[in-house]
Amino acid sequence: MDAPAPTTPQALQRTAATWPDRTAVIDGQWDAALDRTEPITLTWRQLLGEVRVFAAALIAAGIEPGDRVAIWAPNSYHWPIAALGTHYAGAALVPLNTRYTISEAAEIIDRADARVVVTVDDFVGTNRLADLLGHPVRAGRTVIGIGLDGSGTMPTPAIPWAEFLTSGTELGAADAAAAAVKPTDIADILFTSGTTGAPKGVLAEHRQTLAGAHAWGANGQLNPNDRYLQANPYFHTFGYKAGILPSILFGVTMVPLAVFTPDTAMQMIAEHRITVFPGAPTVFQTILDSPQRSGYDLSSLRLVVTGATVVPVVLIERLQSDLGVDTVLTAYGQTETSGFITTCTGDDDAVTVATTCGRPYPGMAIKLGNPDEYGAGEVLARGAMVMRGYLNDPAATAKTIDDDGWLHTGDVGTIDANGNLRITDRLKDMYICGGFNVYPAEVEQVLARLTGVAEVAVVGVPDDRLGEVGRAFVTARPGAHIDPDALLAHARNYLANFKVPRSVIVIDEFPRNASGKILKRELG
Repeated sequence: MDAPAPTTPQALQRTAATWPDRTAVIDGQWDAALDRTEPITLTWRQLLGEVRVFAAALIAAGIEPGDRVAIWAPNSYHWPIAALGTHYAGAALVPLNTRYTISEAAEIIDRADARVVVTVDDFVGTNRLADLLGHPVRAGRTVIGIGLDGSGTMPTPAIPWAEFLTSGTELGAADAAAAAVKPTDIADILFTSGTTGAPKGVLAEHRQTLAGAHAWGANGQLNPNDRYLQANPYFHTFGYKAGILPSILFGVTMVPLAVFTPDTAMQMIAEHRITVFPGAPTVFQTILDSPQRSGYDLSSLRLVVTGATVVPVVLIERLQSDLGVDTVLTAYGQTETSGFITTCTGDDDAVTVATTCGRPYPGMAIKLGNPDEYGAGEVLARGAMVMRGYLNDPAATAKTIDDDGWLHTGDVGTIDANGNLRITDRLKDMYICGGFNVYPAEVEQVLARLTGVAEVAVVGVPDDRLGEVGRAFVTARPGAHIDPDALLAHARNYLANFKVPRSVIVIDEFPRNASGKILKRELG
């Protein structure tokens, strides 16, 4: 598509008209549970039909334009139907992190005032439906249950997915609601990851969300021949706004994956001839290090996009050399910009891709606030993808978006002569050692180069003499042994003394949020 549609209902209608019989979704995850021999497959015409029915059912349940619908469920074919059906009915989508406890989910449901909640029964050991039905937040809300056990039954007062859809008979009402959606209407309210504080609800309009999704898809040269393995959680910008929405805009087949394991991902890549596979760095690290990798044909992959945290240079090199991926891109964004600020492109050389986040997406601009003597300053962003503001928090909105429209990201970076952004760290991750600012990302890049190191995170810890000093946490590649003394000696060869960590702790795995970011607040 040459330009994004102004709203997601129009985008879906356009795609269904352009490629009606091409495959929109392939979901074979629930075959065993539902005793099916074939995966669920929907064409774009069929997906639009399901979305219209879901929207009509929402309207029959009393949903009006501007109301909120929450989805607390893993990646499956149900998710795009519910999300796009919510938009089609003129309502706003509120994705909920599947790792939330019921207390965390209830807080978001209450703060967003979601009138409908779509959730699942038993999934990876937790019955979210039962938790929700047993919590006071359920009162006065419609609860739609997706049964993953195939029984088709639900505890009351939950409404089973299939039963809910039977009430979606007034398709004319759904189409009228979809036609009334405006580009400036709120499309979704995503809550920030909360790695440094309480989550905040980000209000994004249809035009902001689709501008980013279109720019992302165009940059990756997405097309109807692509098959996109969607392992990034749909409740996150990476899975929803860089997953579902670009697929709609460019007619790409969506292949959802609810629970990532290296073997499952590699099996699906081989089986479905996956061409597009974005993910957090840890996803690709585990695949590259898997002893079973040689048993799968991964040659169909043409595009890998990674980000979400500091990306080791060596990981980019291995994706190109070990997997033979034609295009590996790094990008940078935040929930407050629908996930899109800057990106590398397929024309960039390997050094640019490996060491920078590229240049602003079309419609976006960046600059540095208060740069220091080394040219590093806070990254500020402005443009088409910047949020309207935070939900019910004008003070936080005013603090984040200044009077000139610049969003203050809280990230520290530099911009080179070609306009490429390099993120050096989070402002809040920086620590001061003996009066010198230390940005952990720089240290982490050096330590990640040592043979045997899988991942590394550096944090500042209190020190009586220097105020703070670095402590490195590392994980080892399979079969490797990490010698802390060798790691520190390696750091001394490449870093000024004040940047060299004073201690190294080898751990089995890092604490992470759902998008793969390491939770540094839990290290120390």
